[in-house]
Amino acid sequence: MRRREFLQRAACGMGAAWLAGRALTNGAWAQEMFTGAATVNPRHLTSKEASYISGNGLPRLARKFEASDTVVLGQTGIRTSRLAMGTGTIGVNHHSNQTALGMDGPGSLPRLLLNGYDHGLRFFDAADSYGSHPYVAKALKEVPRDKVTVLTKSWARDAATARADLDRFRKELGTDYLDICLMHCLTEPDWTQRFRGVMDVLSDAKERGIIRAHGCSCHSIEALKAAVKSPWVEVDLARINPIGSHMDAEPDIVVSVLREMRAAGKAVIGMKILGQGDMRTRQDDALKYALSLDVLDAFTIGAESKAEQEDLIRRIGLAA
Repeated sequence: MRRREFLQRAACGMGAAWLAGRALTNGAWAQEMFTGAATVNPRHLTSKEASYISGNGLPRLARKFEASDTVVLGQTGIRTSRLAMGTGTIGVNHHSNQTALGMDGPGSLPRLLLNGYDHGLRFFDAADSYGSHPYVAKALKEVPRDKVTVLTKSWARDAATARADLDRFRKELGTDYLDICLMHCLTEPDWTQRFRGVMDVLSDAKERGIIRAHGCSCHSIEALKAAVKSPWVEVDLARINPIGSHMDAEPDIVVSVLREMRAAGKAVIGMKILGQGDMRTRQDDALKYALSLDVLDAFTIGAESKAEQEDLIRRIGLAA
């Protein structure tokens, strides 16, 4: 792997879900994150950041939301839950905080996914770089396949690698088809031309029923704008939170681009909802912001225990 590509993968992996680092154990997270008694403080918000989440910045929600709400992703016809279960906290080099939970036992990643399923979550968010495919596969053995949306991501940048990834991913996940396959962590403004070969492979896979929808996860505002203009993009995974933490640009700029994306009929799934941990003591504000936007079909957040997951589900239901 070239050094530039390695660094890019590492950077994207470090921002793959909502908590940076492994400083909090499962028990500590449940106490600190969800009681407000955090001993590990996030950075102080600037006045500009605070303005996004104060006063009129967060109007009262017009209706109630639930993590288990059934949503339709753009024009794909895919129906799933509003909240996706992320599996990629610090997801890099085929490892993540979620895969570190293990394959077996009550606290394992498969049991965490199944706990979410029992609470109405129907959206599994995986990726090759997270190393989460085998764990998702184990959970899939215990639920009806057609009741779960499986999203995964490929780092392929050429057609041959993309074809090989699709074959390998389905074997690793133990499924004949993928609901959504995204090109992972795109930053290049010309990616729709540069990586046309990968796009063609995914288009062909959709025609053959190997995947149901294709798209990208963007990690630069230029790549995001290119995704808006591309009729090929059916699903976009975009970074969004009220303080602009680990995002492609200021929130207002990103939201305006995402509005164009929604107007074009594309599905938009939010990530970095808690700013990669910067809003971990203000998660209610972050969730309310995501729910108040008119641009997100769904959003993904990674939990590391049942307590975290269930509290997150509860907070979404209480958002007002």
